[in-house]
Amino acid sequence: MYCCSKLPLNSLSRDSAGGSARSSGVRKGHAVAQKRDYYEILGVSRDAGEEEIKKSYRKLAMKYHPDRNPGDRVAEERFKEASEAYQALSDPERRAQYDRFGHAAFDQRSGFGGFDFSASGFEDIFSDIFGDFLGGGRGRSRSRARRGEDLRYDLTINFEEAIFGTEKVISVPRLAACEPCGGKGTKDGAPRATCSACRGSGQVRFQQGFFTIAKTCGQCNGQGSVIKDPCRACGGSGVTQKTQALNIKVPAGVDSGSRLKLRNEGEPGRNGGPSGDLYVVISVREHPLFVRQENDIICEVPISFPQAALGGEIEVPTLEGKMKLKIPHGTQSGTVMRLRGKGAPNLHGSGRGDQLVRLAVETPRKLTTKQRELLEEFARSSGEDVNPLTKGFFDKVKEMFG
Repeated sequence: MYCCSKLPLNSLSRDSAGGSARSSGVRKGHAVAQKRDYYEILGVSRDAGEEEIKKSYRKLAMKYHPDRNPGDRVAEERFKEASEAYQALSDPERRAQYDRFGHAAFDQRSGFGGFDFSASGFEDIFSDIFGDFLGGGRGRSRSRARRGEDLRYDLTINFEEAIFGTEKVISVPRLAACEPCGGKGTKDGAPRATCSACRGSGQVRFQQGFFTIAKTCGQCNGQGSVIKDPCRACGGSGVTQKTQALNIKVPAGVDSGSRLKLRNEGEPGRNGGPSGDLYVVISVREHPLFVRQENDIICEVPISFPQAALGGEIEVPTLEGKMKLKIPHGTQSGTVMRLRGKGAPNLHGSGRGDQLVRLAVETPRKLTTKQRELLEEFARSSGEDVNPLTKGFFDKVKEMFG
């Protein structure tokens, strides 16, 4: 945390409306110097918003900061001037006072009260702007609770398990509080010793230009305490690696990429913080017969040419066993038939998808002499040439070349 000493301010100001100098509340015989208007210093208009004021101050502060201009008295004065203007205009109440009373609003002699450069809002922007080149920002709380890390576990299940749900026991390697020291990191769980460098505050202070800067103590890492005699089991970390068996319930209808969240089953928190979560990411093995498309199940079933031409009844596989399906006569290859409610359950609702049966008409590769004769007879009786594609090709050749 940045702690800034108060800066000497003059009481004479420009009138906020007309810009003329006045000496609100100045005693006789008290010599004062004329001060510049705060809006003029920051280079913003009187109706400028909070972000515009902050952006302008950031630019001036980076330009005139003493660490970037060592020994330059003019730059130091510009920096003080810009800081004073920013604290006045960044706070709505102070800005309203300044707009009404000018610089007299912050003159101790006028009864309004001066600036406090250790105010939390002013420290925030100092930490934001100068944290990088002043050697770190505000010190961390020495006992800040931290949430544990989330973990991921990849689980592969069968197609049927994804459709109907299942229970699995998984082994999760993760950090856990060390039992011998109770997570304290000290031998036998003894209390930690107060850090001698920061005396338990978690911060060390040093002078930087005209600022007193507070930064995280490097000896205790901001904890305010140190371990003099560490636990042998965990080496002072307070945690050890353990493998824990967890019983998880996989709901019906999951698919590859589905994530199951197990609250507080991740890494343990630090300093009393909550544990992280465990995410179980599902991967589903391919099935030899079925393919899933959202909540529908697709299955390709071959049928013979006579079955397609004459129709009939066949048995088709489903995830719950075989069932009979009636094939109409004249069925073409690629025809899709639907079995209602035989698909996957809706993971985030009710009901199930359907099973889509895609029929593939098989053309026989080998024919007996008898089968060939029958097919040729069938073709002649239908008025079809047994080689219609061949005949059609040569007819087109004859037309082109005569």
